[in-house]
Amino acid sequence: MVEIAFVRSNSVNLIFQQSRIFVYLPFYFKTKLFTKLSSSYFFYFAVAGLFIPYLGLFLDDKHFDSREIGEILAIVTATKIFGPSLWAMFADKTGQQLSVIRLGALLSCLSFVVLAWLDGYWLVTLFLSLLTLFWSAILPQMEVMTQNSIRRSAKIYARIRLWGSIGFIVLAVASGEIIAAFSGQAFVYLGTFVLFFLWLTTLWLKQPTIKTSAIVKQSSIVSKLLTVRFALFFLSGIFLQISFAPFYGFFALYLRDFSYPAYAAGLLIGLGVVAEVFVFINAGKIFKHFDIKSVLVFSIFVSAIRWFLMAKYPENIYLLAFSQLLHAAGFGLFHSASILFLQQHFDMNQQSRAQAIYIGGVYGIGGAIGAFAAGIFWLDGKGAEHTFVLAAVAAFIGAFIVLFMPNSHARLNKSI
Repeated sequence: MVEIAFVRSNSVNLIFQQSRIFVYLPFYFKTKLFTKLSSSYFFYFAVAGLFIPYLGLFLDDKHFDSREIGEILAIVTATKIFGPSLWAMFADKTGQQLSVIRLGALLSCLSFVVLAWLDGYWLVTLFLSLLTLFWSAILPQMEVMTQNSIRRSAKIYARIRLWGSIGFIVLAVASGEIIAAFSGQAFVYLGTFVLFFLWLTTLWLKQPTIKTSAIVKQSSIVSKLLTVRFALFFLSGIFLQISFAPFYGFFALYLRDFSYPAYAAGLLIGLGVVAEVFVFINAGKIFKHFDIKSVLVFSIFVSAIRWFLMAKYPENIYLLAFSQLLHAAGFGLFHSASILFLQQHFDMNQQSRAQAIYIGGVYGIGGAIGAFAAGIFWLDGKGAEHTFVLAAVAAFIGAFIVLFMPNSHARLNKSI
């Protein structure tokens, strides 16, 4: 694992040396808007840096078996199907994305702290579901508010979103040792602490001013949801999220079964997010040369390769680390392409609803199906290889679906 730390350290240095991040940051830090938005992204994704590697360990510490863990994750993830849309209806009608963000952060924090006193299956499931329901309110509105604040500049957005990735890395790397040292309860205290600071940063934000007509007058979104292009984009995203489920739910347990140390999950996931950071920094350059469809096909196909490597070579630390670097394409490129797709496909006053439908459908439906299936096939670690092979097949199907997606003739913003 010393080798992993060496790879991580040099990867961070290489990314920051080769990028122009230090040229841009001094200017942006003088801009209060950039600092405020970046802080909120940092703490929002720091929560994800705790959840993704260690929620499975937390549930395992509560003595749930793999099938129960899969069921809990499926139920919890299913709240994303309807939660974001409910919040978006309010945000789109009033234009008050910031009010939704603040309320979601506060209620998430309160839901998280209650988990410290719960052990039963249904109570843990209930409060994790409430936590996810409230937490799902935050990102779609934050994305829309950020785009409105920065006038939809993909270059500035990439650098704001970069701080979300940094927050993810910090929590993912630090939490493993903290949880190992202080038991699974540390998971709850860390999450509560980070969510409290997320809520504090939202008090610092200001709602961007937009035209009143854009708030009051809403166009129907149905016709654009029923296009072949959106349907194929949506379906491919569902298959990609199905493929991510074993990784999200069981990766830390997978490494533990192969006798990796407690910090390995966070360190390896952190390595993947470092690669993701490189993508966000250079997203503008990528989309100057490749269209959205090509990027989507590539990113989903790379995920299929990633899961296959994890299935077949878990004891090879070099291939395992390489599979994590593929996260740059499987998540970083896919997320960037998806945001641009939604911006192109939907009008300005449809953006909150579009983001909510995308997150609710793709992450909610895909994540719930994948989590439930992973819990069935995992068999407390005995079916781990088979589960990751099935994940690779799901990702491959997703990439194949995108091949049939019609191209858009719309041009991307020149500021990208």
